[in-house]
Amino acid sequence: MPRSFPIALCLLLQVLLPIRAQEHHDHGIPEELGTVSFPVSCAPAVQQEFNRGVALLHSFAYAPALAAFQQVATADPQCAMARWGEAMTYFHQLWDPALSPQTIPLAQQEIQAAQNCPACSPREQQFISGLALIFQDVKSIPYPVRAERYQGAMRELSAHYPGDSESQIFYALALLANVDPTDRTHTRQKQALAVLEPLYGQYPHHPGIAHYIIHASDNAELASQGLPAARAYARIAPSAPHALHMPSHIFTRLGLWDDSIASNLAARQAANRQGDIGEELHAMDYLVYAYLQSGRYDEALEVIRQLKTMPGLDRSNFKVGYAATAMPIRFAVERGQWTDAAQIASPQEAPPHVAALAVWARGLGFAHTGRPREAQDEAEKLQRLQEELVSHQQVYWSVQTEILKNEVLGWIAEAGGDPERAESLLRRCADQEDAIEKLPVTPGPVLPAREQLGSLLLVHHQPAPALKEFRTAIANAPGRRGALAGESLATSAGSSGKPASSLNKR
Repeated sequence: MPRSFPIALCLLLQVLLPIRAQEHHDHGIPEELGTVSFPVSCAPAVQQEFNRGVALLHSFAYAPALAAFQQVATADPQCAMARWGEAMTYFHQLWDPALSPQTIPLAQQEIQAAQNCPACSPREQQFISGLALIFQDVKSIPYPVRAERYQGAMRELSAHYPGDSESQIFYALALLANVDPTDRTHTRQKQALAVLEPLYGQYPHHPGIAHYIIHASDNAELASQGLPAARAYARIAPSAPHALHMPSHIFTRLGLWDDSIASNLAARQAANRQGDIGEELHAMDYLVYAYLQSGRYDEALEVIRQLKTMPGLDRSNFKVGYAATAMPIRFAVERGQWTDAAQIASPQEAPPHVAALAVWARGLGFAHTGRPREAQDEAEKLQRLQEELVSHQQVYWSVQTEILKNEVLGWIAEAGGDPERAESLLRRCADQEDAIEKLPVTPGPVLPAREQLGSLLLVHHQPAPALKEFRTAIANAPGRRGALAGESLATSAGSSGKPASSLNKR
């Protein structure tokens, strides 16, 4: 199929040809995964399947990738790189968390087997020894230290083999795995792009190159730079649900809501077909977000209704728990339905940074509906969750939970007749939120603090300062419905001299 065909045709063929794909690969994994060439010193008969496993890895299709590498290892028991591949499927570099305690022993077993390889080439030995750094001394050496060491190993590998595309690509991925979310200059993202963009011209059908360009560009500064890769990735690997979803990260950053909706509808369908519940929910969350920004509330509500029919969701799994928790909260809070927000239930068995979303939603709901005591209770729960996250050294999420807590306290202050404290708290939240990047799991804050600050200023008849905040919010996240509505109200109030209505309902 020509690469220039539209994505719609690729998806149609994916639907029409599932039976033949099932005959060749279990679980109906079709063959449109992009083009990967990763030569290894294994039996020539397994090279194609090894390449396929690496292509799946590059699209984060970890379970099918594991099956592919296991098939290689069965066909050639002496293929150490197959064992490396199996271990790599347990290292989810850009996910949170990157390692699961349950699978670390499995990965250690595979990487130990891979290291016993006298016939491996020096390049293969560097791939294996580099990955071993991730799974060594896991109890005594913190993961960030091990990840930095792995990045150093990949840097050395890429320097030793400058003409080997996979060495360069895995180094770029290691850079992205170690991005500092407080670095607003995006140093490592730019380093990764400096590696990836020249390769993109040479290997336009490689799934990892396009994928990682999107991740590197998933910020306000670089989003436009990632748009060509976003347009291409779904055509490169339409069989991978993540490849169908990932373009929406860039579409979201640029406010291209129709594109984001199309991307996530396709991703959700593919993930459902392949039984990938985490990827399906991730696509659904981005879909709800895009529907809300487009004012398509009925369609957003339908996705949430469908969510409620999905049984047995493991909310202890962060990817599952976050998306399943965030969707109904988005629907209530984005629309200013504060009574509904106050009734949000806490997810059972969810990690503390997921539970914090529900507590925050209730806190805002109570504060906006004249129940400050109940709101204060929720703020105190957020304080306890923040302390728990600090104790587990989850710095990023402890900061995010602190922001949520102070937002609730800000609206409690407003409800209590202390607008100066309310503004001070919300301004602090806005500055703190703007200083740290979001993680890929979310399209953005459910209700950005700077939008909340603008709304507060409008309530107190300060259209000029409110307009400034809304325009900053729009620059941070183009196309957000609440910020655009706020900008319009502030502009109107400023020109007419009349008070602007509140943004409590959108």
